[in-house]
Amino acid sequence: MDFLKYPQPLAELISSLSRLPGIGPKTAGRLAFYLLQQPQVSEDLAKAIVVANRDIRKCSICSNFTDQDPCAICQNMQRDLTALCVVEHPRDVVSLEKTGEFKGMYHVLHGVLSPMDGIGPEQLTINQLLKRLEGIKEVVMAMNPTVEGEATALYLARLLKPMGIKVSRIAHGLPVGGDLEYADEITIARALEGRRDL
Repeated sequence: MDFLKYPQPLAELISSLSRLPGIGPKTAGRLAFYLLQQPQVSEDLAKAIVVANRDIRKCSICSNFTDQDPCAICQNMQRDLTALCVVEHPRDVVSLEKTGEFKGMYHVLHGVLSPMDGIGPEQLTINQLLKRLEGIKEVVMAMNPTVEGEATALYLARLLKPMGIKVSRIAHGLPVGGDLEYADEITIARALEGRRDL
């Protein structure tokens, strides 16, 4: 999309919106025009972004996004303090919490190992993770089933197992309602590995 055809402020808005994940130039253009036609929505959005950037920070314990430090989960002494679930991103904590199944604590890495992108252990919160293992009996790896996610889980398992900590991995496989015909080989292989008796 040629932003030069638009007035400079509009071109800059479209350019900024197109840098968001999953937003291409055409969608960014539609969003920009919508925002210009809905000034109250634009103002509310701008205020929400400013407030979120000002008030949201990383929890000093688990590195999850929070508006209080420590976060509500880390403050909750009713949780299982011996189990720790390691995730890639803050949004993963929300997904796991929605299930109501995991009662332990969390640790957010803020990414995965990816040497091709220059992301090593130093760019993640691995050092913070290693400092909070006292009293932990099990660490659950809940990374996405990608090459980088698998590599990160294996890297962490190699660090943790010599400490006598049980390291487990969430199961991966076919989603409920999924169709074998459309699943890739890795997903099907994981589903077979994780099979159980009925």
